[in-house]
Amino acid sequence: MKAYVFPGQGAQFVGMGKDLYDKSPLAKEMFEKANSILGFIITDLMFAGTDEDLKQTRVTQPAIFLHSTILAAVMGDNFKPGMVAGHSLGEFSALVAIKTLSFEDGLVLVAKRAMAMQKACEKTPSIMAAILGLDDKIVEDVCSSISEVVVPANYNSPGQIVISGSNEGIEKAIEALKEKGARRALKLAVGGAFHSPLMEPARAELEEAIKATTFRKPLCPVYQNVNAKPSSDTDMIRANLVLQLSSPVRWTQSVMNMIADGATSFTEVGPGSVLQGLLRKVNTDVIISGIVF
Repeated sequence: MKAYVFPGQGAQFVGMGKDLYDKSPLAKEMFEKANSILGFIITDLMFAGTDEDLKQTRVTQPAIFLHSTILAAVMGDNFKPGMVAGHSLGEFSALVAIKTLSFEDGLVLVAKRAMAMQKACEKTPSIMAAILGLDDKIVEDVCSSISEVVVPANYNSPGQIVISGSNEGIEKAIEALKEKGARRALKLAVGGAFHSPLMEPARAELEEAIKATTFRKPLCPVYQNVNAKPSSDTDMIRANLVLQLSSPVRWTQSVMNMIADGATSFTEVGPGSVLQGLLRKVNTDVIISGIVF
């Protein structure tokens, strides 16, 4: 069975999507519609901006979403998923690709999500850090032993977890995890503590927008970040999208469950190849690819 996966924040690069815009009339139409919906010319920032432009959460998230959803649309009849999953932001891209959300509604939600997250980041100084070379349980135990806010945020692959929390909490966790034998423990260049309790203000804000948006039955099951389980129920999909902002991304578990349920190949839909690298660390027996346009 063929699975498609959609990347999240961190996959962006200057020039992303320009080949789609130049070669596909459908892509050009969708990009121009996005410029109108967003109220700023995001294509200028994507195609010829700077790395700093693209690092802004309000730009990064819509940019990656656009690249992924437009690429899926341009694939047309060649896009035939048996199941899908998206890493964090990528879950919104996946839901548009399988027709649960319209392109327009998905973009509006992603833009609201990005702004809500940026506001939450500005409210409390916070950060994330990648931890390599330790079992999940060790990382979980160290995080729970620290009095400041610090939690596992992304279960990316075996031996690779991203933690998220206050600046002080992350500093203490890094020190403790190095003592436990972490191969690497390094802070990430992100705006704040995504997928942690510090995103609660953003979660509450996004919940209202999600409640007001039409969700349709998906073309295939989506394996959601919150519980790593497949869902085709729109009420469940809504609820899990709301929880996602302040809950960990269970990517390793999602991929393992997809394979257990019959996935034999994974295709990454979007900029870069971050997810392809993570997939290879989870399982080397499945076929893994990206899309060249």
